[in-house]
Amino acid sequence: MPKMSSEPHEHAAACQRTTLHGPTMGTRWSATVDADHTMDLTALRQDLAAAVEQVDEQMSPWKPDSDLMRLNRAPVDEWVDLPADILEVLDCALDVHRLSAGAFDPCVGALVDAWGFGAVRDAPDAQAIRAARQSTPLPAHGRLELDRPSGRARKRATLQLDLCGIAKGYAVDRMATVLQQHGVRHALAALDGELRAVGAQASGVPWAVALERPEPGRRAVHGVIELEDLAVATSGDYRRYLDVGDARLTHTMDARRCAPVNNGVASVTVLARTCMHADAWATALLVAGPDEGLAMAQRMGLDVLFLLRRAEGLMEVGLGRFGRPSGTTPSERPVPG
Repeated sequence: MPKMSSEPHEHAAACQRTTLHGPTMGTRWSATVDADHTMDLTALRQDLAAAVEQVDEQMSPWKPDSDLMRLNRAPVDEWVDLPADILEVLDCALDVHRLSAGAFDPCVGALVDAWGFGAVRDAPDAQAIRAARQSTPLPAHGRLELDRPSGRARKRATLQLDLCGIAKGYAVDRMATVLQQHGVRHALAALDGELRAVGAQASGVPWAVALERPEPGRRAVHGVIELEDLAVATSGDYRRYLDVGDARLTHTMDARRCAPVNNGVASVTVLARTCMHADAWATALLVAGPDEGLAMAQRMGLDVLFLLRRAEGLMEVGLGRFGRPSGTTPSERPVPG
């Protein structure tokens, strides 16, 4: 039980708990808020909804008029004026791309569409897959140039960007910013498997977040994570997939193989200060797989939990806050039940 001072208790007495929510990005956003009774919750909800909608309007691969799609349609070597938000996300995406040796790749849009997970088709298309595989082999940072001071970007080769592995995390960060701008000190912002805590609960206790067990078609809890001024994101193979014959294809693309991820990783959960970074690294480590991903997470000093599918059942291996005491070697542990 966390030790609590009298100040949080006194503050808690002046607070009311409210959950605000709304639709976005094919799912729903939510914010659980411990706020003073004088808080204008209507204005807060409007600003939260506007922040999330702005991210969707800029970065959606499903909206033809989004800023992302404008950049995708632009000719090679033509500068495109872009909002600061999407440039920040593109910059982070290219950075994680470099640090993950290409495991995180924002240039997978053509692959996503070819394998039936985009806006173009709902099943794999062999011809489209071949075309995507034959595209320019340059790394993402060699195909896209950013000029953030001037608010613009240009493609240096043909590419189709897809920010689904990072944009939702950024949307959660934008929600956290809105909450702080409204003077909220205790809140939990969420969008799908991406969450960020603003402070702790008004009582002083960290926010308790359920870590989902990676079972298709079933909602079950694997464990509980405590968050305070911290973000968490999970990427996995069990929520969005296609069954093609006897094969199950996950929606996350491995650009290095030009195919959906298929490496025995059921899910990866990452803690970070921003949800954008947690989201991107969860995607990168899912793609990298259990061996390369574990080495990568160790090198980057990440707090990460892998859940792995093995012949003997579900196994877990954690690092940092998810790991064993300092100095011990990370090892796979069976998951009960």
